[in-house]
Amino acid sequence: MATRQHYLLVLQLTTLFCFSHSLDSDGGFSVELIHRDSTKSPFYNPFDTPFQRLSKAFQRSMNRVNRFYPHSKALSNAPQADIISNQGEYLMRYSIGTPPIEILGIADTGSDLIWSQCKPCDDCYNQTNPIFDPSNSTTYKSIPCNTRVCESLVQSSCAKTTNEYSTCEYSMSYGDGSYSIGGLAFDTLTLGSTSGSQISFPNISIGCGHNNHGTFDSNGSGIVGLGGGSVSLPSQIGPSTGFKFSYCLIPFMYSNNTTSKINFGQTALVSGPRTVSTPIVQGPIETFYYLTLEGISVGRKRLDFVNGKSKVVEEGNIIIDSGTFLTFLPEDLYLELESEVASQMNLPRVRTEVLNLCYKAPGNKIEGPTITAHFGGADVELNTANTFVSVSDGVACLAFAAAESNGAIYGNLAQANYLVGYDMQNKVVSFKPTDCSKV
Repeated sequence: MATRQHYLLVLQLTTLFCFSHSLDSDGGFSVELIHRDSTKSPFYNPFDTPFQRLSKAFQRSMNRVNRFYPHSKALSNAPQADIISNQGEYLMRYSIGTPPIEILGIADTGSDLIWSQCKPCDDCYNQTNPIFDPSNSTTYKSIPCNTRVCESLVQSSCAKTTNEYSTCEYSMSYGDGSYSIGGLAFDTLTLGSTSGSQISFPNISIGCGHNNHGTFDSNGSGIVGLGGGSVSLPSQIGPSTGFKFSYCLIPFMYSNNTTSKINFGQTALVSGPRTVSTPIVQGPIETFYYLTLEGISVGRKRLDFVNGKSKVVEEGNIIIDSGTFLTFLPEDLYLELESEVASQMNLPRVRTEVLNLCYKAPGNKIEGPTITAHFGGADVELNTANTFVSVSDGVACLAFAAAESNGAIYGNLAQANYLVGYDMQNKVVSFKPTDCSKV
């Protein structure tokens, strides 16, 4: 989860990858996504109340806005904090090496590189699970300098080994002073399918971090990049999976004992009744998935998302992100949304320090107007579970917030109970209403 330029990729990989094990019978496979606050997560703190976990999710959301839009202020009345390096919401188990060593990484659609801590450690942070030792992997191969993979990373350099063989190094830094420095290498990456089979991909480029320091959590190891760049996981396994992946996220407050799913290949297809699709727009950073939000409706009242000066809808004006809990809008549009929602509510309003528009919600249940996100060619209808969140006992708030006028992020609460599919080849994101607990 580095700054934008760290993931700006200038060349596409041309290596074809094959499976060492076959896909599931339907031509695809699924992997568990573990919410970081689930009881199945090593990050789970049993002493936190549900509302304390929610408060931390709010803060991570605000920090992520500053990563996607470095000059924005997540909330005008929110305390400003540095970007933290372990701020993603979902975790993925995978293995690297031969024999495979299991890794737990943060799955992040806002990152590309797959990296983990590796031995020998010049300066590694404390990690609960064993650190990967590449010398024990028979399939580990350092990537030389002057290769397409090395040159595709802006933050790469050359390091000469004892035999004068030049290897490729990466360097990634974070807003809170955390960093990871190490070597780029090819190795076998193995994913555990929910069907029970193990699916392996040889010659996947990974970052092997030998010098990692900062606010990383000891229960995890690095990042699984799901972004649009050429070294992300979906891009690298794309020749075998049709460059398709999808996920179905269980709502935050119901994710305690269940896991969400991420799908690849034919299993990732999103189709059928009520499916809508919108184009992925090429933006300034190829890591991020830019969509076009034309407007938002509250009930029957439509609010257009137009540029303040030109009064036209700008293509690629919002980023869809699995790692941001809240949905952020430019301040002008957010204030219109807040005002319209307030005009259609009949509950006593409550002031909180967390979000702006909050109401008394007896039994933590609230009924609000239907909010529809009008993407280009796709109207996505959001119910109250997508748009309101309980922030304390008996109080629920609108789960939208204001960013500066140049920033907008479509967060994961709005995506909950939707099957969200990414077709990277045809540049399309699709949405289908789905009970994700039954997928």
